[in-house]
Amino acid sequence: MALNSSPAIACIGIIGKHDNPLHISLFPPHEDEDLDMQFLLNSCLDIFDIRSKTKTLDQDLGLLQAIDERLAAYGWLTNTGVKFIIVVDMMGRPPAPDEDKRKFPPAVGLRDAELKSAFRAVQTAYIQLMLNPFYAPEDRTPLQIANYGGNSPEITSKRFTNELQRIGRAWTPGIASI
Repeated sequence: MALNSSPAIACIGIIGKHDNPLHISLFPPHEDEDLDMQFLLNSCLDIFDIRSKTKTLDQDLGLLQAIDERLAAYGWLTNTGVKFIIVVDMMGRPPAPDEDKRKFPPAVGLRDAELKSAFRAVQTAYIQLMLNPFYAPEDRTPLQIANYGGNSPEITSKRFTNELQRIGRAWTPGIASI
């Protein structure tokens, strides 16, 4: 782990109720790993499926999988079946030169509760998007769209994208609200 680094969000994925990707936000230094993150998010869907068959799900699913000593994926399930996945880079990004280097102890792991503020902020941003009268969410399955034509169900709202970027950059372990 880099000296004086803090865990940081590497990716926020919004996955539709039909397991179709609606939005993926990547954060430094992972901006060029779009395909890798898509595979990682897709593998998390299997865990959502397994957990839904074995027990009653809570919104916060906690740790879905630790990919290696660096990356870990955490999940959140909405009442409508939309899934939020946050991938955390345990090595993170080094603190800015003006940041107090004592603020961040070396991270060994994260407690599930440390990501609740980020998940709540993502859910609030998603709810705000759904409340926009000019946004029309896609109700058809990806297969129906492919067979009968239509627009991709991906979220392209600049406001939503900017809010997810703000959340991903603002989150640090232990932060109470974003």
